[in-house]
Amino acid sequence: MGLVSRKCTLKDLEELRRISLTTFEQAFQKDNNPTDFEHYIEEAFSKRKLGEELNNPESSFYFTYSKEGLVGYFKLNTNGAQTDLWYEDYIELERIYLLNDFQGKGYGESILHTVKQIALKAQKDHLWLGVWKKNTRAIAFYERNGFSTFGEHAYYIGGDKQMDWLMRYGLKKP
Repeated sequence: MGLVSRKCTLKDLEELRRISLTTFEQAFQKDNNPTDFEHYIEEAFSKRKLGEELNNPESSFYFTYSKEGLVGYFKLNTNGAQTDLWYEDYIELERIYLLNDFQGKGYGESILHTVKQIALKAQKDHLWLGVWKKNTRAIAFYERNGFSTFGEHAYYIGGDKQMDWLMRYGLKKP
């Protein structure tokens, strides 16, 4: 498959904003109230917000490329940057998004393998994430890749309260 991931820097802010907006809109715009959705993406993917996240030493964004170019990105959080759990031995996969043209081709599993390797290198015991309960395709993907549900949390798109499953993967250290 030949995917390569590289850590983003502030120089990548424009491209990060572009792919963040594109992939989030492709994934969720059709399933949400237009006004709530617009307000959410204006804040969540603003240059200011993404710049703060890029500058946070406990958060990391990565672009993933194939020979065809940029296919997606992912974001990892440790310690206090995690959205719900703040265990030192956990790492959160807050975002993993592929452009539509690259979905269903095995790229997601390849990226997830890279994420697991980064987590192991960081000496974490667990990888966790939140996934919208209505996103059955993503839930099935994570279950196929060894994740199990261990809780839930609220996630807001504008004023719309949605519920996410919390899913966890136990990392096996060498």
